[in-house]
Amino acid sequence: MDLGLSGRRAVVTGGSKGLGAAIAQELVGEGAAVAICARSETELAATAARLRAGGGQVFAQVADVTRPDEVERFIATSAQRMGGIDILVNNAGRAQPGGFATLTDADWQADLDVKLFSQIRCSRAALGHLRASGGGAIININAVYGRQPDPAFFATTVARAACLAFTKALAMEVARDGILVNSVNIGFVRTPQWHNIHQRRAPELPEEAFLATLAAAEVPLGRFGEPEEVAGLVAFLASRRASYITGASIDVAGGMGRYV
Repeated sequence: MDLGLSGRRAVVTGGSKGLGAAIAQELVGEGAAVAICARSETELAATAARLRAGGGQVFAQVADVTRPDEVERFIATSAQRMGGIDILVNNAGRAQPGGFATLTDADWQADLDVKLFSQIRCSRAALGHLRASGGGAIININAVYGRQPDPAFFATTVARAACLAFTKALAMEVARDGILVNSVNIGFVRTPQWHNIHQRRAPELPEEAFLATLAAAEVPLGRFGEPEEVAGLVAFLASRRASYITGASIDVAGGMGRYV
């Protein structure tokens, strides 16, 4: 299937590793120019070099999406380097395990900043460029916990529910500009953050045994997903083949999500 992404210009936050790197790779493979950001200069440079080695047009800039000035600078520079923006993928995020009693105000603020406010700030900065290109797509990477509360990930549950509401409301507001806004909700997908979760929750177990136990208990398909399995849907939603889909919330979670 030709997704028609050749020549399109995409921005992917949190693009140096894990899911963000897989999404950037998918978009580059479809012929799009891609701008990526992350906080680690070393990881960002390595990912950009790998993407360019395959012939991709890639711009990389260090940026912390919790800092408004760095978001604005990254989006503006990306638009300048690529000649505009057609696609924004709000992927930056992290897991903050913990129940309500253990979370501090600082924990709450950090989680909201990296999840909800990064989507708000990046979308605000990109909207003018999307309108100038005649429309485009915003894809927000969220989590099934936004619809299925889990007290073990209390902050994520609350922040991701807000991200889903943000996605729907923004989709309604910018539809007349030809801008599509959708959410891709992941469950247990193999990314570097699971190493940290393993160390917090069960350091006495081998990491693969810890992940297998979680998947057996929570995922109907019985396994963790791979980043590439999410990236394919993101590329489809970014393409003109998805031109009548907006305001949608789509799970890529192996059957997780106990809701209709």
